[in-house]
Amino acid sequence: MKRIKVSNNVIRRMPRYLRKLDDLSAAGVERISSGELGRQMGLTPSQIRQDFSCFGEFGQQGYGYNVVALRGEIAKILGMDRSYSAVLVGVGNIGRALMENFCFEQYGFTLKGAFDINPELIGQEVHGVTVHNFSELEPVLSQLQPDVAVLCVPKSMANSIANEVAKAGVPAIWNFTNIELQFEEEAPIIENIHFSDSLLTLGYYLAESMDEAAARAARSNHA
Repeated sequence: MKRIKVSNNVIRRMPRYLRKLDDLSAAGVERISSGELGRQMGLTPSQIRQDFSCFGEFGQQGYGYNVVALRGEIAKILGMDRSYSAVLVGVGNIGRALMENFCFEQYGFTLKGAFDINPELIGQEVHGVTVHNFSELEPVLSQLQPDVAVLCVPKSMANSIANEVAKAGVPAIWNFTNIELQFEEEAPIIENIHFSDSLLTLGYYLAESMDEAAARAARSNHA
């Protein structure tokens, strides 16, 4: 697979393509043109072709894209065929919800363990995943050697725990702590999840829509 330096915007669109192709496959669609794919996703055909050209040539002129084949190529781009492993740190509300409701395996990740300080949780299994004592973080990480740590701890502990995880050699962190992590040494790969950002973005577009409606109403009243 061709893999060049790709913009963040292109990378962010890849999971969208994957979801759409899964929907198309489930609906029995075998092939689709860039024009139709763009129409369904609110993108231009040229944008779609440019995005895919960052990784290779997946379509055929006059035929379009084979839905199953393209889905497989995008899954490879996103590393879904590499059998990554993960651990979860902090089995509170968000952490437990992820363990119980999020299908890591569907996206190519296996959750191998979890950590918490709550004595009622330590030693228990949540959906088949053992919860370890946080005091055993370093030796257990050394044993499991996960690719990703899912960080769901309180803000006050986030930086110190993130640094412990990084020092243990975990190369990536999925950060649910709602703060920007600071590292004493070289930072791992970070993917920050800020629920508030998404909600506030929605708030912006909602306000914009309301303001436009009010402006239209004002113009109509003065007509």
